[in-house]
Amino acid sequence: MGAYGLVRINMELLPHAHSMFSPWLMVVGTIQIIYAASTSPGQRNLKKRIAYSSVSHMGFIIIGIGSITDPGLNGAILQIISHGFIGAALFFLAGTSYDRIRLVYLDEMGGMAISIPKIFTMFTILSMASLALPGMSGFVAELIVFFGIITSQKYFLISK
Repeated sequence: MGAYGLVRINMELLPHAHSMFSPWLMVVGTIQIIYAASTSPGQRNLKKRIAYSSVSHMGFIIIGIGSITDPGLNGAILQIISHGFIGAALFFLAGTSYDRIRLVYLDEMGGMAISIPKIFTMFTILSMASLALPGMSGFVAELIVFFGIITSQKYFLISK
């Protein structure tokens, strides 16, 4: 909801302010990605690890919005949609697996493929999508965001 508000209100109603604060959006997005990626592996709780992954994905969205380019904005919107579906499905499967096996800590969840094979298979596929592996929607969205960053005239990463 916050990213959609940034697009609809900040970019459309306050374009000058958005242009002024876009470098700060890029910095905040980068800090989000680095912090969440470094903190997530230390989490033992499955839902907390998914939540930190969500924070990292929101960092990509903020960077795409802050790039002030059409590819960056398109990638950010695609990432909003992709992350919405993938994140909701991962949290749903985490809740479903808790209902079935009554475990929330990852070090206790060994053998999920045997006890709940369908949930394990779906969780594996959605985890790969959340990792933004090639062929998944998260990969396309993050790739478009990177193209938006690279082609941004404001940051001069590639001369035209």
